Amino acid sequence: MDPIRNPFAPGAGTPPPELAGRSELRESLRISLERTRLGRPAKSAMLVGLRGVGKTVLLDRISQDAEAAGIHTIRIEAPEGRSLPSILAPQLRQALLRLSTLEVAKDYAIRGLRALAGFAGKLKATYNDIEVGFDFDAEPGLADNGDLEHDLQALFEQVGLAARAAETAVALFVDELQYVEENQLAALITAMHRTEQRQLPIILVGAGLPQLRGQMGNAKSYAERLFDFPEIGPLPQDAVRQAIAVPIETEDAAIDADAVHRILELTQGYAYFLQEWGSRTWLAAPASPITLRDVQVASAQAVAALDESFFRVRFDRCTPKEKQYLRAMAELGPGPHRSGEVAACFAAKVSTLAPTRSSLIKKGMVWSPNHGDTAFTVPMFDAFMKRIMPGDDWRD
Repeated sequence: MDPIRNPFAPGAGTPPPELAGRSELRESLRISLERTRLGRPAKSAMLVGLRGVGKTVLLDRISQDAEAAGIHTIRIEAPEGRSLPSILAPQLRQALLRLSTLEVAKDYAIRGLRALAGFAGKLKATYNDIEVGFDFDAEPGLADNGDLEHDLQALFEQVGLAARAAETAVALFVDELQYVEENQLAALITAMHRTEQRQLPIILVGAGLPQLRGQMGNAKSYAERLFDFPEIGPLPQDAVRQAIAVPIETEDAAIDADAVHRILELTQGYAYFLQEWGSRTWLAAPASPITLRDVQVASAQAVAALDESFFRVRFDRCTPKEKQYLRAMAELGPGPHRSGEVAACFAAKVSTLAPTRSSLIKKGMVWSPNHGDTAFTVPMFDAFMKRIMPGDDWRD
């Protein structure tokens, strides 16, 4: 098959050629966005799921849909080691500047920019990573108390008033929300709660690992009533066929049904793995139609590619002790596993492993589905750990 015509797109957040199995959720969020624009009650949403299920791709597609509908969008990622104000402030500035070009919203937007100047000016001392240009002088007493929870509410109110005057909405799209510290997450939830109470057209669509639900509940007890938490999981059989067969058919080629079924078995329906297997299978096939044998030939290459990129980049972030903990989990299978079972794999005490487990949770490597349970956040990571740390030497 012509490698130039390979339709598949394995990559971090790279849009697939066919976004299958997500239509219902996209429509649900479209309705929420439009209700927000009209000033009607609409829940914000947090997309939660394991690595590789396509949360980032889905978040970007919904953002693009909103932008095409005339809604002002803010798209940010919450990386480790940076504060929420530092990533929010520059994007809010851009949104307010866009709104200030509309005569009906100009005064509200300018007041929002004054609020932003006070917000960033006061919080720079607390969060040293805030860098944003000031277009107007701060208005004394407006979002400048130096308290993040109070000031973010005031700032969001001004943004919402400007959006309402312009008869539009502002939609915040935030990826990797599990990395936001609890007090900052609490401030974000409180600000969204305030805009909902005032029926201001601001909506938040976030994405994160499964532990995000618990983190938001810990930050503010009412978070579960303020947000929906749709779970993004592996694709069902029909969606897998669509994700694999449609791109191939678009290139005037075909794939046998048993080949698609085998890709489903190997990938378990995870979106990123589907793109990797689809791409490698296309390259392995000598001609159309693509067969089961082509999938079998491509599988070793797909696994090797995942080992060197998708899996390895996460493995390399771990300390030797953390790698040992992950290897012990892998010895027990996909999981989830009780902490005592993990400790028993290499004769360690549960109490001595608690800091290691906490560190792995913070890094987004594992999560706790229930109290005392630990599970991988990366699908099929147990098999990878066995490949990269074979034998029993890891127990020492």
